[in-house]
Amino acid sequence: MKRIVLFIATNLAVMLVLSIVLSLLGIGRPGAGGQLQMGSLLAFSLVVGFTGAIISLLMSKPMAKWSTGARVIDAPQNSTEQWLLSTIQTLSQRAGIGMPEVAVYEGEPNAFATGAFRNSALVAVSTGLLQSMNRDEVEAVLAHEVAHIANGDMVTMTLIQGVVNTFVVFLARIVGFFVDKVLLRNEGRSGGIGYMVTVFVCEIAFGLLASIIVAWFSRRREFRADAGSAQLLGSSVPMQHALARLGGMEPGALPQNMAASGISGGGGWSSLFSTHPPFEERIAALQSIR
Repeated sequence: MKRIVLFIATNLAVMLVLSIVLSLLGIGRPGAGGQLQMGSLLAFSLVVGFTGAIISLLMSKPMAKWSTGARVIDAPQNSTEQWLLSTIQTLSQRAGIGMPEVAVYEGEPNAFATGAFRNSALVAVSTGLLQSMNRDEVEAVLAHEVAHIANGDMVTMTLIQGVVNTFVVFLARIVGFFVDKVLLRNEGRSGGIGYMVTVFVCEIAFGLLASIIVAWFSRRREFRADAGSAQLLGSSVPMQHALARLGGMEPGALPQNMAASGISGGGGWSSLFSTHPPFEERIAALQSIR
């Protein structure tokens, strides 16, 4: 429950802050005569909707390193780190992307990939994953993360988040204008208190619905990355074994801005907000691959 709440809060935070600040400056509120300027409102909504998503994408690598305490492997300190570097290099060449940074962090079994650009991404693996899986299974997880990078999933999710944020901001102000002018009959030049309160409440409510849409796209993306792992390795069996092993473990919690990038997560009654499908569904999808 806490993970879901924090995940939603993270997605909404930047949008709400920008929205409030710009509204206090009079930007995005009804103009002269108390009428909404639809063109200006759409432009305002696009700025608010995409700014936070793009900033988050550009900062994803340094934020991931800071929030997980990940240590980038510049010079391998042992045979495991040397194997990690060589394995990811091989997978990256097969996927046609540049060699990503490779990092290790302390924690329970998990892994993630992030970064704004395909040729300068980051793949991080937890010590728990390295200790609890054999090398074939770890390689399958690494291939899954490389597939995320090759598919451009970080950029895709950013664009989707920006689009739904834009609709949230736009529709919230349409509803706010209706409440202020029609129900409360405010004849003032700009939105009154009814407008401001309605917009704030609607942004939260619509933001929850938007999170469901983003999570659905994220779940589709996981199936693609699983299939990408099978393609890179020439077999779906290693990824099936990796998912079966993960299904019997308590996955390591990631910071909320990284949750959608991990190898596992989500499920239960809150599945609508889950960024990952159940392990059983992922394994079944892999079994259908010939």
